Amino acid sequence: MSEPQAIPTLGLELSDAGLEAALGVAAGIDPQPFFVPDHQGNRDWPGYACSDGKTITLGRAAEDLWFVHPRRIDFHFWARLGHDPSALQVNGKTLSSSELAFLFLRAFLARLEPAASRPGRVVLAVPGAYLRDPAIEEERIGLLLGLAHGLQLPLVGVVDAGLAALSDPRGPGCDPSLPVVLIDAGLTGADLTLLQPRAGRLARAAHLHLPQAGLAALRRQLTAALGNRFLRQTTFDILTDGRVEQAFFRQVHDFLQGEATEHRFVIGTGARTYEMNAKREQLAADALGVAATIAQGLQDLLARRNGGPAPGTVALTDRAARIPGLEARLRAGTPARLLRLPTAAAAVGAARLGHSSADAPADLAEVPVWTELDLALVTPIPAGSWRLRVAGGGPGTPGSAPTHLVLGGLAHPLPRQRRFTFGPPSAEPDLSLPLPAGSPAWTLLQEGGCWLLAGSEAPGAPLTAGDRLELAIGDEKTELLLVRCLPSTVGPA
Repeated sequence: MSEPQAIPTLGLELSDAGLEAALGVAAGIDPQPFFVPDHQGNRDWPGYACSDGKTITLGRAAEDLWFVHPRRIDFHFWARLGHDPSALQVNGKTLSSSELAFLFLRAFLARLEPAASRPGRVVLAVPGAYLRDPAIEEERIGLLLGLAHGLQLPLVGVVDAGLAALSDPRGPGCDPSLPVVLIDAGLTGADLTLLQPRAGRLARAAHLHLPQAGLAALRRQLTAALGNRFLRQTTFDILTDGRVEQAFFRQVHDFLQGEATEHRFVIGTGARTYEMNAKREQLAADALGVAATIAQGLQDLLARRNGGPAPGTVALTDRAARIPGLEARLRAGTPARLLRLPTAAAAVGAARLGHSSADAPADLAEVPVWTELDLALVTPIPAGSWRLRVAGGGPGTPGSAPTHLVLGGLAHPLPRQRRFTFGPPSAEPDLSLPLPAGSPAWTLLQEGGCWLLAGSEAPGAPLTAGDRLELAIGDEKTELLLVRCLPSTVGPA
């Protein structure tokens, strides 16, 4: 890659769950998300298309017709990008999925350019499924290059969206010296991508697509479940009219996308208004199957990595993190650090990568496809982010000196020697924690039969069984429990 230049760069994430854009105005200045309103002022661009036989409606306006005219809707065209016919026709002509993608991208750019002007460079961040094998990659990338040519985009690169997302400088950062798993959710399925460090670079190593964990199916499922609950509480059936069901779906969608712990559903018929309160815990219960599918998918993906170090990070896109109950399910099943990426992370990362790329080649066939990045381009965890706190388990009593340190349900014996260290694998400690390289290591010292935490900030009081060592970085926490295990006094029968 050449030296950065002050040329405006557009990062575009091609996600069927919502096209995202970011604009970088100059090298050395972090790119920022760029929200593009449609003709109705909506800033989300989900991959829906609707045809009435004469015209095509795209994005949010098409999504708003999903339950009203379900047979006129196609939301698979980004996932199936190709020359095969879609389910939609215009004036008797059947449109292919690539034609729908072209119309969609053209409409998006037409709304973007008046506000952002035409960029000098464009980088496309594409779903991991586009790069899952050589045959799929050749077809998908070839079609994207054709779209770029038809739209006259100054394309300088195509990058795996997971890699791009980890390059977003707004993110919490990860340790690229250990494997990273990126979890994303689209309309037609969830994507899990394993990224491995190789010779100073972070590269795609494995990918898993879970079609049964798509957001479209999840939102339909939640609409049905909450609609049944609405019927039981109000005796009003939202299924009596497609427009009423669509209005109810929109409230479900907004509840799912928001942060509120509860939502009041309101449906008015003109003659009467029906209302129901719902809590986020109900969403988690109704979405249990999707969360379990993704958690199992993570285990299946890791089982295919042929040994090597365990992942240090599991990163969720903002879309995936909004699946109810998923974060809790993953935390219970993996010791890796779990983090949530910012909205439009892949678009911002793509724009950042575009700043340091060469100019757009004259021949689109020479546009590079990045499936690995220098580790220096991955956003690191800020130095000095980890904090250690000792939480007392109660007043110490004689004989309460700990004998084991518990991490993730496993007890590790404290040795008879005077020192015991714990920290990142790079420090070669007695107990390795899923911490990034460069993180501090901590030491327990035994003095006079008591264990003390070494360091100037450590409390002087001896550690006792029941105490907890809480490591925190931002909202992420790792907890170690000090316990005392007594020798068994039960002899053989």
